[in-house]
Amino acid sequence: MKMLTIRQLFMMTVIFQVGTSVIFGFASASGRDAWITTLLSTVIGSLPVLMFLMLMRLYPGMTIVEWFPKTFGNWLGVPLAWIYPVMFFFGAAHSLGDIKDMLITTILPGTPEWAILALFITVMIYILMSGVQTIGRLTEMILPVLILFFLFEIILIFSSEVVDFHRLTPIAGEGWGRILHVVVPNGISQSFAESIALTMIWPMADRPEKVLNRVLIATFLSGFIIAVFDAIAIAVFGEMGFMTMVYPLYTLTKTISIADFFENLDAIGILYFVCTAFFKTSIQMYALVRSIQLLLYLQSYRSLVIPMSIVALIVSLTLSKSSAEHFAVFSNLVAYTGVPFYIVLPFLLLVAAFIKTRLLTKI
Repeated sequence: MKMLTIRQLFMMTVIFQVGTSVIFGFASASGRDAWITTLLSTVIGSLPVLMFLMLMRLYPGMTIVEWFPKTFGNWLGVPLAWIYPVMFFFGAAHSLGDIKDMLITTILPGTPEWAILALFITVMIYILMSGVQTIGRLTEMILPVLILFFLFEIILIFSSEVVDFHRLTPIAGEGWGRILHVVVPNGISQSFAESIALTMIWPMADRPEKVLNRVLIATFLSGFIIAVFDAIAIAVFGEMGFMTMVYPLYTLTKTISIADFFENLDAIGILYFVCTAFFKTSIQMYALVRSIQLLLYLQSYRSLVIPMSIVALIVSLTLSKSSAEHFAVFSNLVAYTGVPFYIVLPFLLLVAAFIKTRLLTKI
Protein backbone atom coordinates (compact mmCIF):
# COMPACT_ATOMS: atom_id res chain seq x y z
CA MET A 1 0.00 0.00 0.00
CA LYS A 2 1.35 3.44 -0.94
CA MET A 3 1.72 5.76 2.03
CA LEU A 4 0.65 9.35 2.64
CA THR A 5 2.81 11.61 4.77
CA ILE A 6 1.42 12.74 8.10
CA ARG A 7 1.57 16.32 6.80
CA GLN A 8 -0.62 15.41 3.83
CA LEU A 9 -3.14 13.64 6.08
CA PHE A 10 -3.27 16.69 8.34
CA MET A 11 -3.98 19.03 5.45
CA MET A 12 -6.50 16.67 3.85
CA THR A 13 -8.37 16.54 7.17
CA VAL A 14 -8.46 20.34 7.47
CA ILE A 15 -9.62 20.95 3.91
CA PHE A 16 -12.26 18.19 4.17
CA GLN A 17 -13.71 19.50 7.42
CA VAL A 18 -13.76 23.11 6.28
CA GLY A 19 -15.44 21.91 3.08
CA THR A 20 -18.35 24.02 1.92
CA SER A 21 -18.92 25.51 5.39
CA VAL A 22 -16.43 28.24 4.55
CA ILE A 23 -18.98 29.73 2.14
CA PHE A 24 -22.45 28.86 3.41
CA GLY A 25 -22.16 30.13 6.95
CA PHE A 26 -21.87 27.30 9.43
CA ALA A 27 -24.65 27.23 12.07
CA SER A 28 -26.37 30.34 10.68
CA ALA A 29 -29.67 29.22 12.26
CA SER A 30 -28.26 30.23 15.66
CA GLY A 31 -27.95 33.85 14.55
CA ARG A 32 -25.38 36.05 16.26
CA ASP A 33 -24.27 33.05 18.32
CA ALA A 34 -23.19 31.05 15.27
CA TRP A 35 -19.53 31.40 16.19
CA ILE A 36 -20.25 29.97 19.66
CA THR A 37 -22.24 27.17 18.05
CA THR A 38 -19.31 26.44 15.75
CA LEU A 39 -16.81 26.26 18.62
CA LEU A 40 -19.15 24.06 20.65
CA SER A 41 -19.79 21.86 17.60
CA THR A 42 -16.03 21.53 17.15
CA VAL A 43 -15.49 20.40 20.74
CA ILE A 44 -18.38 17.92 20.68
CA GLY A 45 -17.69 16.95 17.06
CA SER A 46 -14.14 16.01 18.00
CA LEU A 47 -15.58 13.12 20.05
CA PRO A 48 -16.85 11.17 16.99
CA VAL A 49 -13.51 11.90 15.31
CA LEU A 50 -11.72 10.53 18.39
CA MET A 51 -13.99 7.49 18.26
CA PHE A 52 -13.00 6.80 14.63
CA LEU A 53 -9.34 7.12 15.59
CA MET A 54 -9.78 4.68 18.49
CA LEU A 55 -11.34 2.16 16.12
CA MET A 56 -8.44 2.65 13.74
CA ARG A 57 -6.03 1.81 16.57
CA LEU A 58 -8.01 -1.31 17.45
CA TYR A 59 -7.86 -2.38 13.79
CA PRO A 60 -4.50 -1.08 12.50
CA GLY A 61 -4.22 -0.85 8.73
CA MET A 62 -7.94 -1.49 8.22
CA THR A 63 -10.73 0.81 7.00
CA ILE A 64 -14.28 1.25 8.24
CA VAL A 65 -15.76 -1.25 5.76
CA GLU A 66 -13.32 -3.84 7.11
CA TRP A 67 -14.02 -3.13 10.79
CA PHE A 68 -17.61 -4.38 10.68
CA PRO A 69 -16.95 -7.85 9.17
CA LYS A 70 -13.95 -8.22 11.49
CA THR A 71 -16.12 -7.52 14.55
CA PHE A 72 -19.53 -8.94 13.66
CA GLY A 73 -18.63 -11.56 11.06
CA ASN A 74 -19.61 -11.57 7.39
CA TRP A 75 -23.33 -12.26 7.81
CA LEU A 76 -23.97 -9.11 9.85
CA GLY A 77 -20.79 -7.10 9.28
CA VAL A 78 -20.84 -6.96 5.49
CA PRO A 79 -24.44 -5.60 5.19
CA LEU A 80 -23.60 -2.98 7.84
CA ALA A 81 -20.40 -2.07 6.01
CA TRP A 82 -22.35 -1.44 2.78
CA ILE A 83 -24.13 1.45 4.51
CA TYR A 84 -20.99 3.55 4.24
CA PRO A 85 -20.41 3.45 0.47
CA VAL A 86 -24.02 4.62 0.17
CA MET A 87 -23.37 7.46 2.63
CA PHE A 88 -20.15 8.44 0.84
CA PHE A 89 -22.03 8.44 -2.47
CA PHE A 90 -24.79 10.78 -1.29
CA GLY A 91 -22.20 12.97 0.44
CA ALA A 92 -20.30 13.34 -2.84
CA ALA A 93 -23.51 14.00 -4.79
CA HIS A 94 -24.52 16.65 -2.27
CA SER A 95 -21.12 18.35 -2.46
CA LEU A 96 -21.41 18.43 -6.26
CA GLY A 97 -24.81 20.05 -5.78
CA ASP A 98 -23.18 22.68 -3.56
CA ILE A 99 -20.71 23.48 -6.33
CA LYS A 100 -23.45 23.66 -8.94
CA ASP A 101 -25.74 25.98 -6.93
CA MET A 102 -22.96 28.28 -5.77
CA LEU A 103 -21.38 28.89 -9.17
CA ILE A 104 -24.69 29.33 -10.99
CA THR A 105 -25.97 31.75 -8.34
CA THR A 106 -22.82 33.87 -8.23
CA ILE A 107 -20.47 34.03 -11.22
CA LEU A 108 -21.96 31.72 -13.87
CA PRO A 109 -25.68 32.54 -14.10
CA GLY A 110 -27.35 30.96 -17.10
CA THR A 111 -24.64 28.33 -17.52
CA PRO A 112 -26.06 24.80 -17.94
CA GLU A 113 -25.75 22.86 -14.69
CA TRP A 114 -24.44 19.79 -16.45
CA ALA A 115 -21.63 21.77 -18.08
CA ILE A 116 -20.30 23.03 -14.73
CA LEU A 117 -20.45 19.62 -13.10
CA ALA A 118 -19.04 17.84 -16.15
CA LEU A 119 -15.93 20.03 -15.92
CA PHE A 120 -15.47 19.26 -12.23
CA ILE A 121 -16.13 15.55 -12.70
CA THR A 122 -13.61 15.34 -15.55
CA VAL A 123 -10.84 16.85 -13.42
CA MET A 124 -11.89 14.70 -10.46
CA ILE A 125 -11.74 11.52 -12.53
CA TYR A 126 -8.22 12.39 -13.66
CA ILE A 127 -7.07 12.97 -10.07
CA LEU A 128 -8.72 9.80 -8.75
CA MET A 129 -7.16 7.77 -11.53
CA SER A 130 -3.79 9.22 -10.53
CA GLY A 131 -4.26 7.94 -6.98
CA VAL A 132 -5.03 9.31 -3.54
CA GLN A 133 -1.40 10.38 -3.24
CA THR A 134 -2.12 12.99 -5.92
CA ILE A 135 -4.92 14.42 -3.77
CA GLY A 136 -2.51 14.52 -0.84
CA ARG A 137 0.20 16.34 -2.79
CA LEU A 138 -2.24 18.87 -4.25
CA THR A 139 -3.75 19.56 -0.83
CA GLU A 140 -0.25 20.04 0.57
CA MET A 141 0.39 22.74 -2.03
CA ILE A 142 -2.99 24.50 -2.03
CA LEU A 143 -4.01 24.65 1.65
CA PRO A 144 -1.14 26.98 2.70
CA VAL A 145 -2.13 29.32 -0.14
CA LEU A 146 -5.76 29.31 1.03
CA ILE A 147 -4.69 30.10 4.60
CA LEU A 148 -2.62 33.05 3.33
CA PHE A 149 -5.68 34.31 1.43
CA PHE A 150 -7.73 33.80 4.60
CA LEU A 151 -5.36 36.03 6.60
CA PHE A 152 -5.15 38.57 3.77
CA GLU A 153 -8.94 38.78 3.56
CA ILE A 154 -9.27 39.37 7.31
CA ILE A 155 -6.75 42.23 7.14
CA LEU A 156 -8.62 43.82 4.21
CA ILE A 157 -12.02 43.48 5.89
CA PHE A 158 -10.80 45.19 9.07
CA SER A 159 -9.13 47.87 6.95
CA SER A 160 -12.45 48.53 5.20
CA GLU A 161 -13.97 49.67 8.52
CA VAL A 162 -17.14 47.62 8.14
CA VAL A 163 -16.68 45.47 11.25
CA ASP A 164 -18.73 46.22 14.38
CA PHE A 165 -18.25 43.64 17.13
CA HIS A 166 -21.22 45.07 19.04
CA ARG A 167 -23.34 43.08 16.57
CA LEU A 168 -22.11 39.92 18.31
CA THR A 169 -23.81 40.92 21.56
CA PRO A 170 -25.65 39.97 23.65
CA ILE A 171 -23.89 36.60 23.74
CA ALA A 172 -26.44 33.78 24.04
CA GLY A 173 -29.11 36.47 24.23
CA GLU A 174 -31.78 34.04 23.02
CA GLY A 175 -30.66 31.40 25.51
CA TRP A 176 -28.56 28.28 25.06
CA GLY A 177 -31.51 26.32 23.70
CA ARG A 178 -31.16 27.84 20.23
CA ILE A 179 -27.43 27.12 20.21
CA LEU A 180 -27.77 23.50 21.34
CA HIS A 181 -30.60 22.89 18.87
CA VAL A 182 -28.20 23.71 16.03
CA VAL A 183 -25.24 21.86 17.55
CA VAL A 184 -27.24 18.61 17.65
CA PRO A 185 -27.50 17.07 15.13
CA ASN A 186 -26.39 19.40 12.32
CA GLY A 187 -23.41 21.02 14.01
CA ILE A 188 -21.62 17.83 14.99
CA SER A 189 -22.64 15.87 11.89
CA GLN A 190 -21.70 18.48 9.29
CA SER A 191 -17.94 18.38 8.67
CA PHE A 192 -16.92 16.61 11.88
CA ALA A 193 -18.89 13.35 11.97
CA GLU A 194 -18.69 13.38 8.16
CA SER A 195 -14.97 12.81 8.71
CA ILE A 196 -15.84 9.12 8.86
CA ALA A 197 -15.00 9.21 5.12
CA LEU A 198 -11.40 9.91 6.13
CA THR A 199 -11.20 6.50 7.82
CA MET A 200 -10.65 5.19 4.30
CA ILE A 201 -7.46 7.30 4.14
CA TRP A 202 -6.01 7.57 7.66
CA PRO A 203 -4.68 3.95 7.67
CA MET A 204 -2.37 4.96 4.80
CA ALA A 205 -0.28 7.19 7.09
CA ASP A 206 3.44 6.62 6.91
CA ARG A 207 3.61 7.23 10.68
CA PRO A 208 0.45 5.73 12.23
CA GLU A 209 1.44 6.73 15.76
CA LYS A 210 1.12 10.43 14.77
CA VAL A 211 -2.36 10.20 13.23
CA LEU A 212 -4.43 10.72 16.40
CA ASN A 213 -2.56 13.85 17.44
CA ARG A 214 -2.50 15.43 13.97
CA VAL A 215 -6.14 14.69 13.17
CA LEU A 216 -7.39 16.21 16.44
CA ILE A 217 -5.27 19.32 15.86
CA ALA A 218 -6.65 19.52 12.30
CA THR A 219 -10.21 19.23 13.65
CA PHE A 220 -9.77 22.12 16.08
CA LEU A 221 -8.00 24.22 13.43
CA SER A 222 -10.82 23.76 10.90
CA GLY A 223 -13.41 24.59 13.58
CA PHE A 224 -11.48 27.73 14.51
CA ILE A 225 -11.29 28.86 10.87
CA ILE A 226 -15.05 28.46 10.42
CA ALA A 227 -15.79 30.21 13.75
CA VAL A 228 -13.62 33.20 12.79
CA PHE A 229 -15.40 33.55 9.46
CA ASP A 230 -18.80 33.32 11.18
CA ALA A 231 -17.88 35.94 13.79
CA ILE A 232 -16.59 38.39 11.19
CA ALA A 233 -19.64 37.87 8.94
CA ILE A 234 -21.98 38.59 11.87
CA ALA A 235 -19.93 41.65 12.87
CA VAL A 236 -20.27 42.96 9.30
CA PHE A 237 -23.84 42.04 8.33
CA GLY A 238 -25.57 41.77 11.70
CA GLU A 239 -27.69 38.86 12.88
CA MET A 240 -30.53 39.11 10.36
CA GLY A 241 -28.21 39.68 7.42
CA PHE A 242 -26.12 36.65 8.37
CA MET A 243 -29.18 34.44 8.85
CA THR A 244 -30.94 35.40 5.62
CA MET A 245 -28.00 35.42 3.21
CA VAL A 246 -27.51 32.21 1.26
CA TYR A 247 -23.75 32.71 0.95
CA PRO A 248 -22.71 35.12 3.74
CA LEU A 249 -19.03 34.20 3.71
CA TYR A 250 -18.85 34.70 -0.04
CA THR A 251 -20.69 38.03 0.26
CA LEU A 252 -18.17 39.05 2.92
CA THR A 253 -15.48 39.51 0.27
CA LYS A 254 -17.72 42.00 -1.57
CA THR A 255 -17.64 44.38 1.42
CA ILE A 256 -13.91 44.99 0.99
CA SER A 257 -13.27 48.53 -0.23
CA ILE A 258 -9.97 50.30 0.41
CA ALA A 259 -9.13 53.59 -1.33
CA ASP A 260 -11.22 52.57 -4.35
CA PHE A 261 -8.42 50.14 -5.19
CA PHE A 262 -9.05 46.90 -3.31
CA GLU A 263 -12.63 46.20 -4.39
CA ASN A 264 -14.76 43.45 -5.91
CA LEU A 265 -12.62 40.63 -4.55
CA ASP A 266 -15.35 38.05 -5.11
CA ALA A 267 -12.73 35.79 -6.64
CA ILE A 268 -11.28 35.13 -3.18
CA GLY A 269 -14.60 33.73 -1.97
CA ILE A 270 -14.95 31.63 -5.09
CA LEU A 271 -11.38 30.39 -4.67
CA TYR A 272 -12.11 29.21 -1.11
CA PHE A 273 -15.26 27.46 -2.17
CA VAL A 274 -14.04 25.81 -5.35
CA CYS A 275 -10.87 24.45 -3.73
CA THR A 276 -12.38 23.18 -0.47
CA ALA A 277 -15.52 21.79 -2.14
CA PHE A 278 -13.51 20.12 -4.89
CA PHE A 279 -11.12 18.39 -2.50
CA LYS A 280 -13.91 17.37 -0.14
CA THR A 281 -15.83 15.81 -3.03
CA SER A 282 -12.69 14.11 -4.34
CA ILE A 283 -12.04 12.54 -0.94
CA GLN A 284 -15.67 11.40 -0.69
CA MET A 285 -15.46 9.86 -4.16
CA TYR A 286 -12.21 8.12 -3.27
CA ALA A 287 -13.80 6.76 -0.08
CA LEU A 288 -16.74 5.54 -2.18
CA VAL A 289 -14.78 3.65 -4.84
CA ARG A 290 -12.18 2.34 -2.39
CA SER A 291 -14.87 0.98 -0.04
CA ILE A 292 -16.68 -0.75 -2.91
CA GLN A 293 -13.38 -2.21 -4.09
CA LEU A 294 -12.72 -3.71 -0.65
CA LEU A 295 -16.24 -5.09 -0.26
CA LEU A 296 -16.25 -6.67 -3.73
CA TYR A 297 -12.62 -7.87 -3.49
CA LEU A 298 -11.63 -6.05 -6.69
CA GLN A 299 -7.98 -5.68 -7.64
CA SER A 300 -8.26 -1.92 -8.18
CA TYR A 301 -10.78 0.84 -7.53
CA ARG A 302 -9.96 2.59 -10.83
CA SER A 303 -12.50 0.56 -12.81
CA LEU A 304 -15.19 2.10 -10.58
CA VAL A 305 -14.12 5.74 -10.87
CA ILE A 306 -15.78 6.67 -14.19
CA PRO A 307 -19.15 4.88 -13.70
CA MET A 308 -19.57 6.07 -10.10
CA SER A 309 -18.59 9.63 -11.06
CA ILE A 310 -21.20 9.68 -13.82
CA VAL A 311 -23.90 8.35 -11.49
CA ALA A 312 -22.93 10.93 -8.83
CA LEU A 313 -23.18 13.69 -11.45
CA ILE A 314 -26.67 12.54 -12.50
CA VAL A 315 -27.88 12.31 -8.89
CA SER A 316 -26.47 15.74 -8.04
CA LEU A 317 -28.46 17.22 -10.94
CA THR A 318 -31.71 15.62 -9.77
CA LEU A 319 -31.26 15.82 -5.99
CA SER A 320 -32.78 19.30 -5.78
CA LYS A 321 -34.11 22.02 -8.08
CA SER A 322 -33.16 25.10 -6.04
CA SER A 323 -30.79 26.24 -3.31
CA ALA A 324 -33.61 26.20 -0.73
CA GLU A 325 -34.55 22.64 -1.65
CA HIS A 326 -30.86 21.69 -1.64
CA PHE A 327 -30.46 22.90 1.96
CA ALA A 328 -33.68 21.14 2.99
CA VAL A 329 -32.49 17.84 1.51
CA PHE A 330 -29.20 18.14 3.37
CA SER A 331 -30.91 18.99 6.69
CA ASN A 332 -33.18 15.96 6.41
CA LEU A 333 -30.28 13.75 5.36
CA VAL A 334 -28.27 14.82 8.42
CA ALA A 335 -31.22 14.56 10.80
CA TYR A 336 -32.25 11.05 9.78
CA THR A 337 -28.95 9.44 8.78
CA GLY A 338 -26.08 11.50 10.20
CA VAL A 339 -26.41 10.65 13.88
CA PRO A 340 -27.41 6.97 13.46
CA PHE A 341 -24.77 6.06 10.89
CA TYR A 342 -21.97 8.51 11.71
CA ILE A 343 -22.16 8.32 15.50
CA VAL A 344 -24.45 5.64 16.96
CA LEU A 345 -23.41 2.71 14.76
CA PRO A 346 -19.65 3.41 15.05
CA PHE A 347 -20.10 3.74 18.83
CA LEU A 348 -21.75 0.32 19.00
CA LEU A 349 -18.92 -1.01 16.85
CA LEU A 350 -16.35 0.49 19.24
CA VAL A 351 -18.06 -1.10 22.26
CA ALA A 352 -18.25 -4.50 20.52
CA ALA A 353 -14.64 -4.25 19.34
CA PHE A 354 -13.44 -3.30 22.81
CA ILE A 355 -15.31 -6.20 24.43
CA LYS A 356 -14.04 -8.62 21.80
CA THR A 357 -10.46 -7.40 22.26
CA ARG A 358 -10.67 -7.77 26.05
CA LEU A 359 -12.08 -11.28 25.75
CA LEU A 360 -9.34 -12.33 23.33
CA THR A 361 -6.73 -10.82 25.66
CA LYS A 362 -8.03 -12.88 28.59
CA ILE A 363 -8.02 -16.05 26.50
